Amino acid sequence: MVSRRSALLMGGTGGVAMAGGGAWLGKVVAQPAAAPAAAGGIGGLTTPPLYAPSGRRPKYRRASWSQQFQSGHGWTPGGAGTASAEANDTSVFVRGTQSVRVTTGGSGKQSYVRRTGMPAMSMTGKMIRLVFRVDDVTNLAKMVFYLGSGSLANHFAWTFHAHSKTSANYVQSGEWVTVHLQWADVNAAAGTYSIGADGKPSTKTGFTDMSFAVYDDAGGPVTYRLQAVELIPDTVSVFPKGVVSITFDDSHKSIHDLARPVMDRFGFPGTVYNIADAIGTGSFLTLGQMRSMQDFSGWEMAGHSYANAVHTASYPKLTAEQADDDFRKLREWLVSNGFTSEHFAYPHGAFQKTTDGVPVDQIASRHFTTARSIISETIESFAPAMPYRLKALTGINDGDGIGGTALSKLTGTGGRLDRCVNSGDWLILCLHKVTEGAPATSTEIGKAGLETLMKAIDDRDIPVLTVEEAMASYT
Repeated sequence: MVSRRSALLMGGTGGVAMAGGGAWLGKVVAQPAAAPAAAGGIGGLTTPPLYAPSGRRPKYRRASWSQQFQSGHGWTPGGAGTASAEANDTSVFVRGTQSVRVTTGGSGKQSYVRRTGMPAMSMTGKMIRLVFRVDDVTNLAKMVFYLGSGSLANHFAWTFHAHSKTSANYVQSGEWVTVHLQWADVNAAAGTYSIGADGKPSTKTGFTDMSFAVYDDAGGPVTYRLQAVELIPDTVSVFPKGVVSITFDDSHKSIHDLARPVMDRFGFPGTVYNIADAIGTGSFLTLGQMRSMQDFSGWEMAGHSYANAVHTASYPKLTAEQADDDFRKLREWLVSNGFTSEHFAYPHGAFQKTTDGVPVDQIASRHFTTARSIISETIESFAPAMPYRLKALTGINDGDGIGGTALSKLTGTGGRLDRCVNSGDWLILCLHKVTEGAPATSTEIGKAGLETLMKAIDDRDIPVLTVEEAMASYT
């Protein structure tokens, strides 16, 4: 009998010719000899990676419906929170020759760009792609997208960004950002629309109205620019019941000793994001354990940092050269030890700019095919909107009063697993240490809690793939 996972992987990993002289060899790419870095490269970095990423990642998905805000688009800026706007702004854009520019008034009230009364459209099997920019996020509070009818008297709402003053943010100053909105993430409904106890929306058709809304924090204005609102195929087009990736950070030995036996019983693989410096020391994994998990249980051994000191500090505390050097050493260490993963997770989820102003996610792209964060304001989609800012749900635990994400938020009725299987998403889970008994912190999960989680996934028949396997599933 062929397992769900085996069936998903039957696309194979046979040899495929690659542009640029490389060759696809199963799960690792033999790259042509590195050439000198081009002038004007990322952050002015001049030393080329010895192991560049293969580029085996999803292509840009073509839209079935697209509004790119060129001349005559018909959308209107407005709202009590809007101080000024230009519906046809030709000063800053990333497509065509213009975008919509809006500046809020610093009042904390809603500012929007919207259109109502459009021909009715269906969102079955589709997700929304947004392309936008915030010039300066200092006073940004949140961003919401509304989809509805009856001049939005009936609507669904996605709060797709709530800005943090302390943690890494998906939306950063002066960057064009892409966000995907899926039915699994819808969090409010009004009028004749509703969201069931199982997380399902009452309808996915008949929508005539859309509104892109921004709220400042009442401490000052925010200027934002909207470039595209589009409909593209959703995760269900590749994974009809969604897909789960179970990831572990920091190379704790308990991943091998406690998590692996539990997951082996269900035939589930995991992805471990490893700190090279820690391997073989103290309470961390050994190379032998890593190889055993990879070779005999199908686990993926990915990267988290080379130096333990870098993991503790995080990459934004380094210069671009220092960060790039750690990335390079990490990738070389993985390959030299027989670990073929091209995937990475940021220590502490931090991918802001280095001390000399270079975005860490851009440096990661020189060495890896994806990079995972711990942002979960929306759940990841397939294909992902921004592969170097993969979203993941972290802090999952079965403890009492220790913070984080309660296990019941996943396993309960209408929780993340129900939404995954009913509406489809790529649910990336970020775990750390597994304990025999009750967890003491939000970065721990008890063995019993992990068993509960695995059974809940299995009961719903949701496929479980490593990050590497999921990314290879795009056709």
